[in-house]
Amino acid sequence: MTYSYCSLKVKDVLREFDADGRLAQYRHGECIDEHGFRLFLKTYLEVEDFPADLCQRLFRSFQTSDQTKTVALREVFLKDVSCYFSLLEDGQPRDKLEFAFRLYDRDGNGVLDSSEVDRIIAQMMHAADYLGWDVSELRPVLKDMMTAIDSDSSGTVSLDEWVEGGMNNVPLLVLLGLKMTQKDGQHLWRMKHFNKPVYCNVCQNMLLGLRKQGLCCTCCKYTVHGRCANRNPDPCTRTYVMSKKDIGVSTHDWVSGNCDSGKCDRCQKKIKSLHGLTGKRCVWCHTLRHDECVNQEPSECNCGPLRDHILPPWAIYPVIKERTNCVKNSCSGVTDDTDHNTTPDGQVLQINPVPNTHPLLVFVNPKSGGKQGERVLRKFQYLLNPRQVYNLSSGGPGPGLCFFRDLQDYRILVCGGDGTVGWILDAIDKASLPVRPPVAVLPLGTGNDLARCLRWGGGENSSLCVLSRGGLKACELCTVSLLIMCSWFVFMFKSPCRMKNKLWYFEFATSETISASCKKLKECLTIECCGVQLDLSNLSLEGIAVLNIPSMHGGSNLWGEAKKSDRGGQDLPEVIVDPEELKVSPQDLSDKRLEVVGLEGAMEMGQIYTGLKSAVRLAKTSQITIRTKKPLPMQIDGEPWMQPPCTIHITHKNQASMLMAPQSKSSGFFNLK
Repeated sequence: MTYSYCSLKVKDVLREFDADGRLAQYRHGECIDEHGFRLFLKTYLEVEDFPADLCQRLFRSFQTSDQTKTVALREVFLKDVSCYFSLLEDGQPRDKLEFAFRLYDRDGNGVLDSSEVDRIIAQMMHAADYLGWDVSELRPVLKDMMTAIDSDSSGTVSLDEWVEGGMNNVPLLVLLGLKMTQKDGQHLWRMKHFNKPVYCNVCQNMLLGLRKQGLCCTCCKYTVHGRCANRNPDPCTRTYVMSKKDIGVSTHDWVSGNCDSGKCDRCQKKIKSLHGLTGKRCVWCHTLRHDECVNQEPSECNCGPLRDHILPPWAIYPVIKERTNCVKNSCSGVTDDTDHNTTPDGQVLQINPVPNTHPLLVFVNPKSGGKQGERVLRKFQYLLNPRQVYNLSSGGPGPGLCFFRDLQDYRILVCGGDGTVGWILDAIDKASLPVRPPVAVLPLGTGNDLARCLRWGGGENSSLCVLSRGGLKACELCTVSLLIMCSWFVFMFKSPCRMKNKLWYFEFATSETISASCKKLKECLTIECCGVQLDLSNLSLEGIAVLNIPSMHGGSNLWGEAKKSDRGGQDLPEVIVDPEELKVSPQDLSDKRLEVVGLEGAMEMGQIYTGLKSAVRLAKTSQITIRTKKPLPMQIDGEPWMQPPCTIHITHKNQASMLMAPQSKSSGFFNLK
């Protein structure tokens, strides 16, 4: 399945609801009903149809208890809908601030009066409440913030005041959910509440209030009051040096304060911060020192325990103008979003790695099954150089692969589910890298079957293994219904917890056991392996699975353990379909073969998961052709859809280097070594 980004913006769709627009009849004052909401989605997403149940759920999410007192129960404010969708779009904060101004300027007179400002404050209160803040302490801060934006004290806020004030008002951007354009030396703020005494790095006073809330920089942990964020705080840590002559000059980058209970690296005494900011912490090696111990030797920074993985600023420098085009051309096969890898004056950044290190390139999918990606993203931005860490929802993997492409010895860490890993491996293929780096997995999905096969848990030790990958091509493909997929994603977003997602799996499996929608599967499809057609006539199957790893659906080994084989070092044939030979054929990640198994029903999966039995082994092959005769539910890496009749070709594509964690040592009494 392929996805495409919609070309329309929210402001384009809003024009359709104007008096002379084609959707004007569905606008009732400032509101739209459910049918108008559905037309909004269809126009914005540029689709012919949209699942009714998903539309209904989204429509209800815009209805609030306050709203039902002022508008009809079956209507929502068009401005609320457009505001939320506009915040999801990519774009500059200045453009979004201007769009937000137009939305909240209800009378269209070009200024925000007191009632319109109150509505903005209410929106920010709603955002803060969603983030778990104590909003009772926040309202006066927001009022002061909005008053400060009114620079001429006229009692109203003009567009220029709103944009200029907003661009320089960090708390406003954070609370409105607008992403700030990050530049070197600029803090990456997020709202946070602290469970211990913390001092502001600007005014040096303690963060007060029930929950000690303030703004904290993700990269350097610089902490401020909301009101102090605009008072010219010290710059964030640098991420690169200004010229090539500074390459290799390693120095500490100290941040003051909030080192309470830590031990000084020089005198080995505790750092106490009872009455203000005391102590300093290095951003790169995370060493703690008393203020008076900072200037003592050694002054060089060794990047601490993570030195093998960190790309320090003295390993990155801007490329001179003459070489810029050459570097850009080497990345022509990747996405064009390279802002992450350029300086403000447009020069491309180049890496000169520290000798005998293996820099880590991190890709994080914040939308993977466990919904833990945002926290993982922030953690790696703090532990490593932020230029090593890429949010896959902002530009994909292309910029990161382009930035690291000339390195000879580096590693890739994929933080996400199995689908995310497949995405990165495909991107590596398309990028035509001079060196294919090994890939490790930090499992954030629901099933994480690939991570299970590679034994990834806690720890960093690993060995290199080769993973065989399959390629899939569907022919005679009709329009695919997104109803099942959309319904599943509704459940996923509603319950991002892994355990709840697995309970949904259980509910779906129970329903399928009763309905048996794929009974007599042998009458609905044929399977051909390297030209040999499989005989399914004597089997009562309700499911077919094509495997290249020994784990599926969150840890189920469908192939099962194999008996000892007498084949020895002989080469595998292109296809094995003999049942007796399949019994002694083990599953191997690197044998360039795919396994085909049959499932007798949903209840059988419970027995397979507990190890009581395995699925029916049908074939071991390098090429598979499946021809279906009626619509059937299918899934790849846990993403389901309803597939019309088609022909599917699956072949061995290539092999990828993956990092496998060491075998865990048993701590049982009878397994002592």
